[in-house]
Parts: sequence; structure tokens; C-alpha cells
Amino acid sequence: MGLHLKVILNPSSGRETARTNIEDVLALLSMRSEVDRADIYYTHARFDAQKFAENTDTSEYDCIVVAGGDGTVNEAVTGIMRAGIDIPLAIYTSGTVNDFAMINNLPQTPGDFTRMLLDLNTKKVDCGRAGDTYFLNVLAGGIFTDVAYTVPSELKTAIGPAAYWISAMKDIQEIGDTIPLVIKNGEEEITTDALMFFVSNTKSVGGFRNLMTQADVTDGLLDVMIVKKVDPAEIMPLLGKLMIGDHISSDKVIYFQSKSFRMETSGEGSKVTLDIDGEEGPHLPVDIECMHGAINLVVPKEEDEL
Repeated sequence: MGLHLKVILNPSSGRETARTNIEDVLALLSMRSEVDRADIYYTHARFDAQKFAENTDTSEYDCIVVAGGDGTVNEAVTGIMRAGIDIPLAIYTSGTVNDFAMINNLPQTPGDFTRMLLDLNTKKVDCGRAGDTYFLNVLAGGIFTDVAYTVPSELKTAIGPAAYWISAMKDIQEIGDTIPLVIKNGEEEITTDALMFFVSNTKSVGGFRNLMTQADVTDGLLDVMIVKKVDPAEIMPLLGKLMIGDHISSDKVIYFQSKSFRMETSGEGSKVTLDIDGEEGPHLPVDIECMHGAINLVVPKEEDEL
């Protein structure tokens, strides 16, 4: 019996490579007589992927396939979590960053992706929740937090984390714009003026592969990194630490792991909008929690090659 697939596809993602890749995958499956049903749902507006995922009859499908960039994947995951969908999720990313795919060694070619679907090998991975919104990779806020998603990939490849700060230097006049951040983590309360902050499920953020040095997608914890207010003269020393992976030892960085905590601001009238997997998310205050093993992710077997 062949596979029954529900495909949620952003046809414009990756300069339309997402559509081409899925067509190639389905062609390979058909050639092998390994697919009996493939229902394709095309996204055209924001929240389409979320609605498609939410309205899934799990008795009809073996797997949900999501093809698109970080925003499409994030919406689908939110729909899956809100509806309590428990069938496997296969992710074929076509964005420019793809942190989650890289960390989990998810295939980037139609042939390898087809092999992964045929094996349907899965593992339970964590998912973050911020209020009623979910994230697979990262929640971020503060100055420069969009830079990780707009830096040219060639620059990140060439010089790694340094690209983040180099691209951010154009906004250096805003270095004084900090967030009076308050984090309530059990009995502990952290209060600081934050330049930026990240809450991550994986080590890689914005293409920087070891920004969250202790993160693991299966440990039931979220990793939190806060960069405190810095003077312009302190940027280069912190950059040096980033380049050698020693940044969490800096007195300008707060780093901890937690299953759940509350994040808010003590500023009067200040509105802090969060970035969720590269998309606009909720505002502070927000309760954040790690949903341990919540996603049944399709992953390749180590020995698989096609």
C-alpha cells in the first residue's frame, strides 16, 4: 500500500523551488508506485498553512509534508499543535536560513527527501510555545533581531557570526535602545536592560550554527540568551567571543535553560513585538514553555543515500 500524504505547499517559496521540489518528489514516488494519495494545499495568504494543518483528518493520511520557508513551517506547526495532530511531520525547507532543517539533517534534494518519506523514520522533538503561538526554532526580540534573517547567506558562510554584527553596525546609533526586560523563572527573577534576546529550541539561529551552545531539540528545555546593554567600544570584544564560541562567558551575556518562564517588560507604555521563527509574533508580556517531544518529526536514517 502506498503513502497517503497531505502536502502544504508555499508555491512562491525559494523562488518557486518549493513547488518544483515537491513535483519531483511526487514523481519519484509515483515511478516506484509508492504513493496512493497526495493532496496538495497551496498557500496564498498568511495563516493558510496554519488552517490547512489544523483541518487534517489524521485517519486519512500517513504524514503531513510542509514545503516552504520558515514562515510556512511555523504556521503549519502552530496548526498541528493547536489541533493536537499526532501523525508524522516531514519538512522540506526552501528558505534562506533553514536552521531547524540543518540541525536535524533534513534532506535538501528531491531524491533524499523521497528516501526519507519511504523510510518514514521519526523522532520526537521539542516545540516552543509563546502564549498561543508555537515555534520550532527561535523566539527573538530587541535591536538587530531581524538581521539574522536578512544577512546575505554568502556573508554568513564566509565569516560566520561576525556577519551578524557587521551588518548590524549600520544601526549602531540605536545601541542605546534597550528593553527593560523581566524574566520570572520559577523562584528566580532576572531584571536587565536587554539589547536583544533569543529563546531557542536549537543551537543554530539565523544561520549561526552555535549561537545557543547548549541547546538540544530533544532535551525538554529552551535555551535563553540575553545580550545586555553595551557601549559601542564593547562590541568588538563581544564579537571576538562570538567568533570563538565563548560569548556565553561574557559579563554582557545572560544564558540559561528552562522548561517554562514568563517574559515581560517593566517599561511604561513600551510595546515589544516578538519575532517567531522569522515572522512577527505576539507582544510582551508572554508565558513561554517547552513542549517536550510534541512533534513527531520525519528524519532520515543515517545510512540512507539515494
